[in-house]
Amino acid sequence: MQKRIDELLLSGKSIADVVRIVSNETGKSKQNIRYHVNKIKDRNKALREECEEKGIDFNSVNYYWYKSEKFSINATPNEAVDYEKIINDILEQKYQKLEKKQLPEVETFDRLVFTDTHVGMDASRKGLAMYAEEWGGEMLFQRIEEMANKMLSCKRSSVLYIDDLGDYMDGFNGFTTRGGHKLPQNMTNEEAFDTGLKAKLMLVDLLSKEYEYITFNNVCNDNHSASFGYTVNSAFKQICDVKYNNVEVVNHLKFMSHYVVGDHAFVITHGKDDRHMKYGFKPILDAKQVYKIDQFLKNEGIYREAKYIEISKGDSHQCLFDMCTSDDFHYFNFAAFSPSSEWVQLNFTKGRSGFTIMHIDKYTPNKSIFPYFFNNN
Repeated sequence: MQKRIDELLLSGKSIADVVRIVSNETGKSKQNIRYHVNKIKDRNKALREECEEKGIDFNSVNYYWYKSEKFSINATPNEAVDYEKIINDILEQKYQKLEKKQLPEVETFDRLVFTDTHVGMDASRKGLAMYAEEWGGEMLFQRIEEMANKMLSCKRSSVLYIDDLGDYMDGFNGFTTRGGHKLPQNMTNEEAFDTGLKAKLMLVDLLSKEYEYITFNNVCNDNHSASFGYTVNSAFKQICDVKYNNVEVVNHLKFMSHYVVGDHAFVITHGKDDRHMKYGFKPILDAKQVYKIDQFLKNEGIYREAKYIEISKGDSHQCLFDMCTSDDFHYFNFAAFSPSSEWVQLNFTKGRSGFTIMHIDKYTPNKSIFPYFFNNN
């Protein structure tokens, strides 16, 4: 797919044309294709321009030297990796995607929301942190099981929507997505990948036996996980596609996405994106944010799609449900699933971590909300 995108871009096709052509040829979603097109288009711009000026075929460059007064560096072009294709190719050697069950009609549906899991974060610094907690695989798996058991004890419907609002992974190579913020880690990239994937599979294993249908929404545009989070969630999706016929996984690459159930629209966002926003959506609405969200809802036609609209965000690590500031939508902040980082502990407080369970009437405004906090908070 990468070579085809490069070929079309070099031929002078617009991004919209490239997205349409590659989507038609591969059957992949336009959102997914656009993500890869933008990544490929942005990479190595200076190198490509230099090659064109000197008459060198860019695609023939496997490595190059960068020399300055201080360094002489041997580098390779930053190639985009199509993780979804790699995983698909492996799975299709032995498995075929299952035909999904039909989503059943229900009057009430359950919803489970968690965010900011930060797999791989070192919240302890070898016991020296102010409120040292060993945030590793063992504690993560314990919390996943606790969340699944609590969800099943509150079960009111045969249909469940699970929303992961981003920052599922803490960082790649110990950095945030923009590379300017070094993060304390207690896992390698490989260990974090394995742990994050195992945790999600554990969650769906525990819940899929008790629900007739589950839809899993993953926000993959955030300031900690981004491409690494998408990689884990892409692997999760491909496995679910061949293992469960009652589980649908949707990975959202846009900063703000939405889905509609009955008369309810849920706009899901991490609250901070992977490249532009140093300061994200605030935990408390102000007039500027109300205007920005209102314009988004109008542009996406969401006011026409639903009577009841909820903006669901993570990032702030706070549990705040605002149903009054705007007459047009609710604005919900959700608690972090992970303990607080050492930086948060020192600059703010120890904080609380947990998840939220909801029971929602499909065609009325009635919504029951149950925040749940882990006992060690």
